[in-house]
Amino acid sequence: MPGQWLNSPMMRTEHDFLGEMQLPDNALYGIHSVRAKENFPDTTPFHKEWYQAMGQVKLACYNTYSKFRQAALERFSQQEIPVQFIHEDITKSLVHAARQVAEAQHFDQFIVPAVQGGAGTSINMNVNEIISNLALQQLGDRPGNYERIDPFEHANVYQSTNDVVPTALKVATIGLLGDLEEAINNLRFQVEKTESRYRNVLRQAYTQLQAAVPSTYDRLFSTYNNALSRDWWRVSKCFERIKEVNLGGGATGTGLSIPRYFLMHVVTELQHLSGLPITRSENLCDTTANLDSFVEVHAILKAHAVNLEKMVNDLRLLGSDFSRYQELTIPQQQVGSSIMPGKVNPVIPEYVISVAHRVYANDVLISNLCGQGCLDLNAYLPMIGHALLDSVKLLISANKTLLNKLFISLAVHKQSDSASHEYANPAVVTAITPYIGYHQASELAHYMKQNNVNVFEANRVLNLIASEKLQTLMKPEALVQQGYSINDLKSKD
Repeated sequence: MPGQWLNSPMMRTEHDFLGEMQLPDNALYGIHSVRAKENFPDTTPFHKEWYQAMGQVKLACYNTYSKFRQAALERFSQQEIPVQFIHEDITKSLVHAARQVAEAQHFDQFIVPAVQGGAGTSINMNVNEIISNLALQQLGDRPGNYERIDPFEHANVYQSTNDVVPTALKVATIGLLGDLEEAINNLRFQVEKTESRYRNVLRQAYTQLQAAVPSTYDRLFSTYNNALSRDWWRVSKCFERIKEVNLGGGATGTGLSIPRYFLMHVVTELQHLSGLPITRSENLCDTTANLDSFVEVHAILKAHAVNLEKMVNDLRLLGSDFSRYQELTIPQQQVGSSIMPGKVNPVIPEYVISVAHRVYANDVLISNLCGQGCLDLNAYLPMIGHALLDSVKLLISANKTLLNKLFISLAVHKQSDSASHEYANPAVVTAITPYIGYHQASELAHYMKQNNVNVFEANRVLNLIASEKLQTLMKPEALVQQGYSINDLKSKD
């Protein structure tokens, strides 16, 4: 008797060549799904988007099958055709059932966990059983009557796990990549608005956590804007990397036992149904055996995660309590402590950093398992696909929460003494170096640091540059201008 999760007042018996099993009478899943659930005691849920895409792929297969049958019957008489076509009523019920799966209905009947063995056969069979039993109900029959509609003979007609499951993964991934592209662009637009809001507002730039040269906040935010622009562009190109599918190729891409009509038309049907720019691979064996396109796509996701982590690490640092001169305020989103009253933590940056490191871990997993492909197939597609979809969905969530919970309300402190703060920082003498040289500028900086005075006070003592010239060089617009010209150096007075 199977595990305790199988309990129902009414049970039915299903058979396979390994034996028989009791199932709840109204279950849409079948014996193959139950065996998988018991063999793979994982509790990680399967991605609903992949489940929906399986329904869409199955629908394309059934529609193509119907068109193949119609084309054959138009060309040959029934007596001339050496194959027994599935009855039209059954194919119509399969279409109806597949459409429900594509709409994410009956997802609770998909009981196979995300972490599994078997190259995706369990995924395919769970969907086949759901579709078969839905089709039986559509015809007024009871679930489990596979003599009438069979998960192998009917629901899996002209299909293989090895072409249906990876094709569905690509359909699901492309759909989510569109959402990620939009989320990145929305965040980038808000960062650009922040950049414009704080244009020419002075700030101290830092290298290696030490004060460097004067800069502005718009320049800082422009680095995030440009990084997000690159991320958006790269993600928009991901579609090209995974648009080729092996649907119709059968077990290893050879198309063995698949009608040529089906092979040539099923991807076009899927393209029409999904509205996605997918194409049939020119080398179905290659697309079946090699999963490097997933490695390439995930590398782009990893690059985006790196940019997000860098950005929020900066903001977390600038908004921290370490410095008495807190540069910006990260929006307060929730109480930060159960023991320290009034404490608020940078939870949004922490969430994004956690997401980034999950993506890094997924990247290692995907790279390693894609390399584990053996000869004509990769048995680890389910785990690869789960990690890929996991990363895309996490990055979508990270971009959305950064937009809505951080950047919209991010505030830079435009302190009235910001210029005075910059003048007291020894790093400001970098602006004088072209006029007095490195060594004298270094002397000036050391004096400022040792005596805790600003650049004007230090120069009054050391008299290394004319005070009028120093006043000109220390104007905010001079400090932030990009480079200098020969004309700037003509007068050292």
